[in-house]
Amino acid sequence: MSTLKNKVQLIGNVGQEPTITTLESGKKVARLSMATNENYKDSKGEKQTDTNWHTIIAWGKTADIIEKFVTQGKEIAVEGKLNTRNYQDKDGNKRYVTEVIVSEVLLLGGNNN
Repeated sequence: MSTLKNKVQLIGNVGQEPTITTLESGKKVARLSMATNENYKDSKGEKQTDTNWHTIIAWGKTADIIEKFVTQGKEIAVEGKLNTRNYQDKDGNKRYVTEVIVSEVLLLGGNNN
């Protein structure tokens, strides 16, 4: 069970074209947004969709795969861990960001452009 301490798996659609950055060290990082949808029926029996947006970060070879094959609207599955960090904005307010740091990406069939 120790491998399940911080693990997340998501299937969803890419919200915008991934941003790829090559650092001075030569290491590559990919950043993208991903939407996951949950469908349910409300109290009136009408179908509703709840969409959650996730910030996805991938490094190295995983970033290479994203750069070559992942585009806006593409359905993907990711596995990784949650990471929360904080920073100060330009007004001095403390801000928190939670991201999924990806260890694996799977390209699925859908492309909802």
